[in-house]
Amino acid sequence: MTIIATGLGLALAGLSMIGALYAVLAALLVGRFMRAGHAEPAHFAAVTILKPLHRGEPGLLENLESFFAQDYPGEVQILFGVHDAQDPALDVVRALQARYPGVDTAVVADNALYGANAKVSNLINMFPVARHDILVLSDSDIAVPRDWLRKVTGALDQPQVGLVTCLYQGAVAEPNAWARLAAMGTSYDFLPNVVLGTSFGIAEPCMGSTIALTRDVLDEIGGFAAFADYLADDYEIGQAVRAKGYATAIPALGVAHTATERNARELFQHELRWTRTIRTVSPWGHLGSVVTFALPLALMAAVLLDFSVLSLAAIGLALTARLFLKMRIDAIFGGTAGPFWLLPLRDLLSFAVFVASQFGETVHWRGNRFSIAPSGVLSES
Repeated sequence: MTIIATGLGLALAGLSMIGALYAVLAALLVGRFMRAGHAEPAHFAAVTILKPLHRGEPGLLENLESFFAQDYPGEVQILFGVHDAQDPALDVVRALQARYPGVDTAVVADNALYGANAKVSNLINMFPVARHDILVLSDSDIAVPRDWLRKVTGALDQPQVGLVTCLYQGAVAEPNAWARLAAMGTSYDFLPNVVLGTSFGIAEPCMGSTIALTRDVLDEIGGFAAFADYLADDYEIGQAVRAKGYATAIPALGVAHTATERNARELFQHELRWTRTIRTVSPWGHLGSVVTFALPLALMAAVLLDFSVLSLAAIGLALTARLFLKMRIDAIFGGTAGPFWLLPLRDLLSFAVFVASQFGETVHWRGNRFSIAPSGVLSES
């Protein structure tokens, strides 16, 4: 048993050191990615922005206002969609409409459902009111810089590009510990993993932070209705666009995802849904991501190796690498998702969610419980 424990401890220490190197490489690649130039569109075409909403949430006013305040010379229509005409999110929309009377906006309140994914049903309901050929989808918890639409349309205007999506970092509206931990997971786990995956061609992301495409491309992939039963609707849209021979572009731009978790249960359920979604769309890639958990692996190695010098060195290397990644992300994006002293807890939480995601096929979303088929299709359970 001692030999087995020692062998396992050494293996975990080795994986932890690989994970530390992974963190350093990811930090460097994020810097290189964000230094890339961007193209201005040949002309500033008219754009319709579609914003599906579901109830009020902390930071909604600031998030939505960032779309009203775009520095974009072309014509812009902003559509807001809800399933309930009494949805409190509409109070925020009305306040912004009064503040920006010159912005072309419309609200669609329609409770029609076309599948298990209520957000996609919302988009289907909104689509007939969209007036322009360039469509840009963005989730309600996203805030964007003033040049977001310029960079997105510039990327979409490039040859062979059929879809544009954007990286996002974590932000908080109400700085409680749970929201901080959620934002840190976005900034220091998800974001660098996406950049490294795309840099080496092992990931093809399409993220709900931004999905820009033309009306013609949307028609080619079957419209929004083709994705009404999928949990990972954003990923499926990206896959469908690529299957038609188009490229996906990710401009050197970071938008902000606002974390709103108020307690441990909300945080765990949200991250478990997100992680099981990743497992569904990329099971082998998800399993291989175990190497990214440098600190938890090092701690397990230390227990098995009786806190030997080697295992303590692995812990030190993991902590140093993760701190380096955090500092680089914060410097590149000009802000912090959370304090450095929460980073070890964040890493342990990420590993716990990863382990839990390997078992079970259910997720909680918008107050409902769903089962996920291997195809990614949702059904209420």
